[in-house]
Amino acid sequence: MAFSGCGGKKNNPTAASPSVATLLFPEQNSLCITGTVISGNQNSVVFNWKAADNADSYDISVKNLLTGISISQSINQPQATVVLSRNTPYSWFVTAKSSKNTATSKSDTWKFYNSGAGVTSYAPFPADKLLPSQSQDVNASAGKITLSWIGSDTDNDIIGYDVYLSTSSTPTLYQKNVVTNSLDISVTSATKYYWKVITHDAAGNSSESDLITFSVN
Repeated sequence: MAFSGCGGKKNNPTAASPSVATLLFPEQNSLCITGTVISGNQNSVVFNWKAADNADSYDISVKNLLTGISISQSINQPQATVVLSRNTPYSWFVTAKSSKNTATSKSDTWKFYNSGAGVTSYAPFPADKLLPSQSQDVNASAGKITLSWIGSDTDNDIIGYDVYLSTSSTPTLYQKNVVTNSLDISVTSATKYYWKVITHDAAGNSSESDLITFSVN
């Protein structure tokens, strides 16, 4: 008697790959105040995105930008309800999937602030899109490179950035009160560096980016 083999999902060469889902709500860099209050510390927020072509399921990932902890959920419709902490900044993205094709498509990543009672000033979002990026190898020109990043704030009151940089995994302050989104620095070849950015706003709030490591060739 012959038996057929068992295996995982196989790619159907005739099935089209899912397209990228378009995020709708919560909007990019928005103050999210639409949700159902569960307690003084939590509420539920309904996330929405435009259905992706050729997709029949989605993975949504929502990251707490203060703790770095992500919540993931798989769903077969372009909407998901997620319980979140109030007065907390988050980022989110959606991965579109198909049961007929192993290929997936990841959406843009958006940030928002999940509001709560009694807050009149909101901390800036942690700086992101840091370059050099994580584990990047960099070619220095005349011993210099440029650090760059993007900052954002629902209150639009960012006043400056503190840049931390060193060869230690706990980088020290390199330059304070940088008012642009880039900084030229001197580096040494064949050296590994660590860096991060702390964003400050006019109300005295601050936020810290991820710690990035890069190597200079």
